[in-house]
Amino acid sequence: MLFAVTTDLCFDQRMQRICGSLAAAGYQVQLVGWERPTSPPLTPQPYQQHRLRGWFQKGKLFYVEYNLRLFFYLLSQRAAAWCACDLDTALPVWLRARLGGQPLVYDAHELFTEVPEVVARPAVQRVWRWVEGFIVPRARLAYTVGPALARLFEGRYGRPFGVVRNVSRLRDGETLPPATSSAPPGGYILYQGALNVGRGLEQLLDAMPQVAGRLVICGEGDLSADLRAQAERLGLLASGQVEFRGFVLPEALREVTRHAAVGIMLLENVGLSYYYSLANKFFDYVHAGIPQVLIDFPEYRTLNDEFDVAELVSDLAPTTLARALNRLLRDEPARYQYLAANCRLAAPRLSWQHEEQELRRLWGSISSIS
Repeated sequence: MLFAVTTDLCFDQRMQRICGSLAAAGYQVQLVGWERPTSPPLTPQPYQQHRLRGWFQKGKLFYVEYNLRLFFYLLSQRAAAWCACDLDTALPVWLRARLGGQPLVYDAHELFTEVPEVVARPAVQRVWRWVEGFIVPRARLAYTVGPALARLFEGRYGRPFGVVRNVSRLRDGETLPPATSSAPPGGYILYQGALNVGRGLEQLLDAMPQVAGRLVICGEGDLSADLRAQAERLGLLASGQVEFRGFVLPEALREVTRHAAVGIMLLENVGLSYYYSLANKFFDYVHAGIPQVLIDFPEYRTLNDEFDVAELVSDLAPTTLARALNRLLRDEPARYQYLAANCRLAAPRLSWQHEEQELRRLWGSISSIS
């Protein structure tokens, strides 16, 4: 089976988990992605990897070039099934599957037609909605990252959607850091993920002068330069209250997360994709045993109602964020201890070991490759 993504394979933890689990189940797996100018060497994996190269790194020309290069690469490959990960890979993967008479699988990492960059451009959104309407009904198997998105897809297209959540793997014998009666004095606030529109990062930086703590940001994105400039204007870089670490490989990121005091998971309601999202960082923070400040959106509220591992915020006003962060970092140590203890109870139940069973069941349902 062959999976196609537009991401850098070194940093795509969801695809590393999916491909690794299917390879361990006995499937022959290849993952195809894109090589950026700053991409590090590929890390060893139990499946084949290939990165396409090109001239463009963003915008319409990137998507045109990527799709053309992907299609011609796929013509040289053989697979029992072809998996498009999000709509930006879907057309060449569908065409290759059609030419070979093999099944098409659609793995929706998000509701692509409702991400902020698409919602803000109606003409572009119409194009991607057409692609979605063309691809989804033609997929033999389709699954996504959370129950809310699955229900939305099912209502839109009248077909079943599986759910494989973006949950981290708990390693055998892995132990969480010792529980503390308050936020650890050397700990920091951690944001991990893309630095893109709609992630609440501008508001978070505005809140930091009021926060009794330090912020570490791991990741890059479209807002990288703007956010660094904003932090500099606020004096947060000179004071050391904010640190940008850029891209961090998954193994190193696990250690960064384990030594944090509080995690951040913020989104703006700028499209249904964000509103119904279920990001892997929520589970990463739980596995590290750290409470988090979490946007009050449906999927996160449902999980927090069950496990109570986070402070929910209903808006992203800087004063709201500062109040929630200070509550955990300084003002209510008993609350911090309670949420951290709940993380330790929740971690074994929110693990990739559970999700991969559903993944294998879904792929096994395709009779031609089971």
